[in-house]
Amino acid sequence: MSLHEEMIQIGTQALDASRELVLSNSRKKNAILLAMADELEARQDDIAAANAKDIAAGQEAGLNPAMLDRLLLSPARMDSMISSLREVAALKDPVGDKISRWLRPNGLEIVKQRVPIGVIGIIYESRPNVTADTAGLCIKTSNAVILRGGKEAVHSNAAIADALTAGGAKKGLPEHAIQLIRTTDRDAVRELVQLDGYVDLVIPRGGEALIRAVTEQAHVPVIKHYKGVCHTYVDESADLEMALSIAINAKCQRPGVCNAMETLLVHEAVAEPFLSALAEAAADRELELRGDAAARQIVSTMGEATEDDWYEEYLNLTLAVRVVDSVRKAVDHINAYGSRHSDAIVAEAESAQRAFTQEVDSSTVYVNASTRFTDGAEFGMGAEIGISTDKLHARGPMGLEELTTYKYVVHGKGQIRE
Repeated sequence: MSLHEEMIQIGTQALDASRELVLSNSRKKNAILLAMADELEARQDDIAAANAKDIAAGQEAGLNPAMLDRLLLSPARMDSMISSLREVAALKDPVGDKISRWLRPNGLEIVKQRVPIGVIGIIYESRPNVTADTAGLCIKTSNAVILRGGKEAVHSNAAIADALTAGGAKKGLPEHAIQLIRTTDRDAVRELVQLDGYVDLVIPRGGEALIRAVTEQAHVPVIKHYKGVCHTYVDESADLEMALSIAINAKCQRPGVCNAMETLLVHEAVAEPFLSALAEAAADRELELRGDAAARQIVSTMGEATEDDWYEEYLNLTLAVRVVDSVRKAVDHINAYGSRHSDAIVAEAESAQRAFTQEVDSSTVYVNASTRFTDGAEFGMGAEIGISTDKLHARGPMGLEELTTYKYVVHGKGQIRE
């Protein structure tokens, strides 16, 4: 069987499974999710051994530290993966919810209600926990899912997918509702995103190169974010102790993820005390600072930022720093160089907060909090299918509701249009 024929078969199986999933009620789907979590828990040692193979292969292949960090399934991440499935099971099922209802003068009752999207393709790199998180969210919303992980996590993804399907089958998970593409052939991605008529939506999760390649090749809709160039702006009205805590957390708590801060903007009125304190904190954390001329005048050890730095998603302990003279200049910088992901202001002045939240064109905007909270679990979604910087049909962290669309159900009593 050729790769094309194999992918058509996978698409056909997913489509059939999605039609069976539509008939599953919330109680059954929750039982499936809990059984999937139980099976993951029972197979933790097997999954850890598979992950160790991937880590060893990644080290031998020279994967960068950020990629290796994403690849690692630590005991804490394993526990989080299992608990996320249980949390999703406990969440309200959006399928069938009546979004709105109205009655027309002719007596027609029109109901707008949530329904599954159908078949969803997930293309992702490194993070093997995505296998469980996305499968769980798709099953909860009655969507069949086709998973295509990166070759660097091939053993981990297979072990997790096998556990999910085995556990789910015990409670009636339809066959082929969760399918993992196991070939490492790069053409499988192209085939998947061109399965028009079988796949309804593709969500890529990974680096900018992967997402651009998927978008350029796709024949089906794609929800994406190219990169996470996130900012924190420290206003002249900021509590500087709070601002330093937020900035260090946003950059250093886990620098290799898309919601980590990459550029810090500081109002000139507080630049000297704030950047001096930041430089001390940076030295303790081996954080490299690259600043504009005004920032380097305050911190002489700071490297020089180039134009490219304002666009850069470092995914490591490097931070670009710029001094601005107003909230307006901060907003202009973010809208010019940012990626519409997550941006924060630290300010006490309500006028500054209001200007920032109204005018920054990003999926998630924070006031006096770290950008690191842009995450489905942190938003109370249980898990997330991804973070969208698109404006249609979903934006920001995508949970259960974002994996549904809607249909109109119209009830009549014999009405005909004159």
